[in-house]
Amino acid sequence: MVFIKSPDNKTLALDLSPNTTSLEALTLQIQQNYRIPVSQQRLYLSPRLLSLPQNAAVLLSQLGVSQNSTLTLHVPLIGGMQAPVQPKGRLDFLSTKPPANYVAGLGRGATGFTTRSDIGPARAAPDLPDRSAAAIGAPGASGVGRGRGKGLGEEEEEEENEEKGYDENQKFDEFEGNDVGLFASAEYDDEDKEADSVWEAIDQRMDSRRKDRREARLKQEIEKYRASNPKITEQFADLKRKLHTLSSQEWESIPEIGDYSMRNKKKRFESFVPIPDTLLEKARQEKEHVTALDPKSRAAGGTETPWAQTPVTDLTAVGEGRGTVLSLKLDRLSDSVSGLTVVDPKGYLTDLKSMKITSDAEISDIKKARLLLKSVIQTNPKHPPGWIAAARLEEVAGKIQAARQLIARGCEECPKNEDVWLEACRLSSNDEAKAVIARGVKAIPNSVKLWMQAAKLEHDDVNKSRVLRKGLEHIPDSVRLWKAVVELANEEDARLLLQRAVECCPLYVELWLALARLETYENAKRVLNKAREKLSKEPAIWITAAKLEEANGNTSMVGKIIERGIMALRKVGLEIDREAWMKEAEAAERAGSVATCQAIIHNTVGVGVEEEDRKRTWVADAEECKKRGSVETARAIYAHALTVFLTKKSIWLKAAQLEKSHGTRESLDVLLRKAVTYIPHAEVLWLMGAKEKWLAGDVPAARAILQEAYAAIPNSEEIWLAAFKLEFENHEPERAKLLLAKARERGGTERVWMKSAIVERELGNTEEERRLLDEGLKLFPAFFKLWLMLGQLEERLGKLEQAKETYELGLKNCPNCIPLWLSLAHLEERVNGLSKARAVLTMSRKKNPQNPELWLAAIRAESRHGYKKEADILMAKALQECPNSGILWAASIEMVPRPQQKTKSRDAYKRCDQDPHVIVAVAKLFWHERKVDKARTWFIRAVTLAPDIGDFWAWYYKFELQNGTIETQKDVLERCVAAEPKHGEKWQSISKAVENSHQPTEAILKKVVVALGKEENAAENKKN
Repeated sequence: MVFIKSPDNKTLALDLSPNTTSLEALTLQIQQNYRIPVSQQRLYLSPRLLSLPQNAAVLLSQLGVSQNSTLTLHVPLIGGMQAPVQPKGRLDFLSTKPPANYVAGLGRGATGFTTRSDIGPARAAPDLPDRSAAAIGAPGASGVGRGRGKGLGEEEEEEENEEKGYDENQKFDEFEGNDVGLFASAEYDDEDKEADSVWEAIDQRMDSRRKDRREARLKQEIEKYRASNPKITEQFADLKRKLHTLSSQEWESIPEIGDYSMRNKKKRFESFVPIPDTLLEKARQEKEHVTALDPKSRAAGGTETPWAQTPVTDLTAVGEGRGTVLSLKLDRLSDSVSGLTVVDPKGYLTDLKSMKITSDAEISDIKKARLLLKSVIQTNPKHPPGWIAAARLEEVAGKIQAARQLIARGCEECPKNEDVWLEACRLSSNDEAKAVIARGVKAIPNSVKLWMQAAKLEHDDVNKSRVLRKGLEHIPDSVRLWKAVVELANEEDARLLLQRAVECCPLYVELWLALARLETYENAKRVLNKAREKLSKEPAIWITAAKLEEANGNTSMVGKIIERGIMALRKVGLEIDREAWMKEAEAAERAGSVATCQAIIHNTVGVGVEEEDRKRTWVADAEECKKRGSVETARAIYAHALTVFLTKKSIWLKAAQLEKSHGTRESLDVLLRKAVTYIPHAEVLWLMGAKEKWLAGDVPAARAILQEAYAAIPNSEEIWLAAFKLEFENHEPERAKLLLAKARERGGTERVWMKSAIVERELGNTEEERRLLDEGLKLFPAFFKLWLMLGQLEERLGKLEQAKETYELGLKNCPNCIPLWLSLAHLEERVNGLSKARAVLTMSRKKNPQNPELWLAAIRAESRHGYKKEADILMAKALQECPNSGILWAASIEMVPRPQQKTKSRDAYKRCDQDPHVIVAVAKLFWHERKVDKARTWFIRAVTLAPDIGDFWAWYYKFELQNGTIETQKDVLERCVAAEPKHGEKWQSISKAVENSHQPTEAILKKVVVALGKEENAAENKKN
């Protein structure tokens, strides 16, 4: 609690803590509660001023303000400029809360009362008569009987307000704040008048300075608003001005608009009642044929018709009359001024095609449409779509003869419209169609559509050609007719026709190119030269010329023609579009013109490409072409890029990969030979060349390449190891040992020592293997594979204690090596049981947290010993620690019962939708449910995501062995061999066994499939 002493000697209480409240927060609280602006607040603690700018963010406790402290608030112009007086010390009991029902001075006979200061500056309550006993008994109470004068209380209050300088009861002004009425009592003298006049003159001056600008802006806004929101009179002003040109007949023909407003319309309540029997009987009698005279007629002599027999209730006549009224209304809808109907008949051209009459309601709609279209063709008979729509309506209604009659009238009314003639031809019978189209081409001899339709009506090519040639006599510049007649002619006639066609249509490039293809080599060159003169901006002519030279064996001229063509096109102002020319190159490749494709790429691939972007752009273009199957185009792009970037290893590798995938071994060898001449220090290029020779079965050539590589890069470990692998895989262990011995002498790395131990292990030299491993561990104690191989050696020899010591020593040097922890856990499980293995795995998880492989090993250990509940608990903890591990989710799917596997797989897929382990688990689930196609799709997806994991290939191959064909099984084998998988739990355990060291990928795959089958059968037997 903090107390504030206001300028009117009131004490304000704020519920704030000085330890957590800053001075700025205090001033804002005062402004919010008591309407005193922050800028006018001056807070003092004793004589010290607190309201300084640097104290705004300081806590009150740091400024010396404690709990229940009293601050003095000084406000300029209200509280005066006098500094506050040092307040007297308050007694301790005055700061405490008084007890309940406490009345001050009650012991000395005082009574309790409430002052205005206790309830705040509110309006004074109306004076109420004092009902106390003292007041009732007092004669002539004060203030009573004073007439209209002020009472005693009012005079005292007014005097108090005058002393304070303002009235407590006045209303707070939001604009002027507490200053409102501050100078209300002051006199308005000459100085005030002069100041007001000066300020008024300044306001007028400032207003005049901005007047022109403001008026211009206002005028512009008004014009803009009127332009976007014109009045009705302004919209039709130009039309009203033209009314003086109307004649009296045109003015009278303007239709009456009528009164369609709802204001003058009275609601008409219609009532419908059944037709009385008398009216129906009367109508029947009127339609009846009689042979005898009516008695009334005989009474009149038989020559007079009585008045009562006049037929006035003929319902058919009533219906016809209504139809007449409807037609008159439709006629009135036409606009007689412009001569066009306001009804749009074009919609019927498309809508009527799909109409099917299935009910009486649709028949009624057809009648309405017939009336509407009748009005259309009557009001505007020169409108062709109206006739076509009316004819189609009758066709839909099943009245084909009426449709033919209507379209015939349409041909008479609109003889120059080809659509009407085509519609008449369509509606006519086969015999009449030729006559109709003949009249059409006679009326419109320049209509290409009519001539094409006339040719379609003929049944043999001779007559079709005759009709088309007749059309060309009238329309010699029609490319469509020339194409049609050339397609029907034989090669010799087509050549003659095209010679005439290019004379009539010299600006159509396709005719020139077609003629060039039919001519001989010399004539084709002359044709293309003429075409180039007529069409100087057409690139296709130059490309065709290049293809012509390539087809005739002049490949040396292809590049020159393309280069000259690009220069000529630039001279005439044609911009070379790089993307379009590359598409032409791909089209040339598809046509078999490889040299033309290469020439186009060579001359246009660098157009519009910045120098710093050339490498990235060219590689991206080549990859896109490769995806689209344009191998020659991609090869040409790489060839051009290699002429610019001779020493860029990445481009050589991309080009080599392209040759490896789509080229021959010879072309790849030539490319790699050329690459190592420019980049002799690129190990990967040497190794790729040696591997290709080895795969081709040419081991001596591979050795020669590695010798050259070693001469170029003397201390390359990769080349040493490649030479070792070449000898080792070709069953030359002695040569491999010599190479590794030389590598060790020259300071080989840990990989050299590991390979040396592998060779000795395969040869069965246990002592030599141990010696190499011991020496290697002395040099490289942090290389975990050497510790692992030494421990496995001890296990093979049956020295389990030494193997355990080796693993433990290895873990001291490599505490984060997961394979060492797993090997030690398996050894402890074999020797000392599950409890020791459990302790090892627990320790491994503490040192390597969030490792799914360690969790999975612990779970499998519990499952192997039949502790399913503990395995489930461990799986739950593992998924909490590694929620995105695909290996754990896949294992959890296999652990749950069969009915819950689908739900578990859905949860796993939500977490790891791109993890191959989860995808294989889902595929196996589909496999068990006999959903073969879905399972195959998921297996393909898994091996696509992780082609290096051999276990997935094994599951996929096992699936195809059970559910696929021989072709699919062969395809899986080929894809697996091409992928060369190296990882996988089962794959590594089988492929790295000593007896399988030289086995091919296909044999390893089949062995892994057998192992997976045995494991699956064992699991099924255990469940049963």
